[in-house]
Amino acid sequence: MTSPVSLWRTDVGRTVRLAWPLVVGQLAGVLMTFVDTVMAGRLSIEALAAVAAGAALWHTVMLAGMGVLLAVSALVAHLDGAGKQDEIGPLARQALWIALGLSVLTAGTYLGAGSLLAALEIDPALHSTILGYLRALLWGAPAMYAFLALRFLCEGMEISRPIMYFGFVGLIVNVIGNYGLIYGHWGLPALGAVGCGYATSAVWWTELLGLVFYIRRHPRLGPLAVFERFDKPYLPTLAALLRLGGPIGFSFFVEVSMFASVALLMGSIGTIAVAGHQIAINVASITFMVPLGISLATTVRVGNALGRGDAAGVWRAGWIGHLLALATQVVSALVLVTLPRQIAGIYTTDERVVVVAVQLLVLAAIFQLSDGLQVVAAGALRGLRDTRGPMVVTVVAYWLVGLPFGYWLCFHRDLGPRGLWIGIIGGLTVAGVLLAWRFHQSCRRVSRQL
Repeated sequence: MTSPVSLWRTDVGRTVRLAWPLVVGQLAGVLMTFVDTVMAGRLSIEALAAVAAGAALWHTVMLAGMGVLLAVSALVAHLDGAGKQDEIGPLARQALWIALGLSVLTAGTYLGAGSLLAALEIDPALHSTILGYLRALLWGAPAMYAFLALRFLCEGMEISRPIMYFGFVGLIVNVIGNYGLIYGHWGLPALGAVGCGYATSAVWWTELLGLVFYIRRHPRLGPLAVFERFDKPYLPTLAALLRLGGPIGFSFFVEVSMFASVALLMGSIGTIAVAGHQIAINVASITFMVPLGISLATTVRVGNALGRGDAAGVWRAGWIGHLLALATQVVSALVLVTLPRQIAGIYTTDERVVVVAVQLLVLAAIFQLSDGLQVVAAGALRGLRDTRGPMVVTVVAYWLVGLPFGYWLCFHRDLGPRGLWIGIIGGLTVAGVLLAWRFHQSCRRVSRQL
């Protein structure tokens, strides 16, 4: 009989092996955004502003679509654990139909984005460039969503290294594409910020074609025969994917919209507040890639255990994810609380901005623990195919607690930017505690059912 210590050691190893390539792959995506910012910024301030605004608008919708497709990893992990590999290929083909639908919805959202830019009071001089950038991204939207569907197929089968490999391939293509299309080298037209959008689209198509080739050749993925036949849309499977993925997508949108609202409120305080906030949130978004990768791995490990009918394995997989995320976030918090001035100094030499950034980076140290807890708890619940309850929790935590509390502290208690960040911490903490408690209760229910 296998000892409990051995079981924990084995599960920790499997989670780490699955998670670390996902973390690296996510960081490669962050580096792409960094490259876009730097290369557009070297062209002009206007190009930088257009890329920043366009990317913010794009990611709001894209992350919601990504959330919908996250259902694939949970369902594939469950089928794999249950030994139903013959059902995985048909599921993946239906997920590709959802990816196509999401690309159509995204196109409908942004082809008429001019009125949205006006409503957000973005500088009219930037409108044409931002719209051109968004339309350039739309050429790659089908590839992006299809890549995500196939990526989550791989993750559900506990195969995560291709995500890392293609993340770095995409980074190289992005640099080359930006260099040619932003500045007009190698006989290509100089498209400025719009060229940055076309380069990103080229990245998505490159990653998709590479991943298709990888899946066809892989000894575990190839036999799934994902591309060996054409399936029409099958409503029962599409409904199952959307029932699980729809609430995830909405939860992502709720979280992104909270952060977007905070950024807009910072703008009403002043330029210095916006700059300090941007530094702190950029640093936090980088450190967030670690618990995000652990969360994605936790979804798969929990889903696989559920498919096997292993209630103890469900419990272990979920809490291992929680412990790993909290351990890594403690390290991030210690770095932020001990080196805030040095970190802020990487971004700016303006002392006024540094002062605000330092205050927010210290708060970001607390932010790390709350954010790590909520993202992994949500990932564990996805593995249990529980997404509607977490959706309600996110709405309550972010829109009824975090944002109103931060607004009150900022504008009625005169705490300024710190007040908004304390509100964020409050919202994330409420979400983390409630989601972790829900997972605990779900484990007890699963133990009774299995």
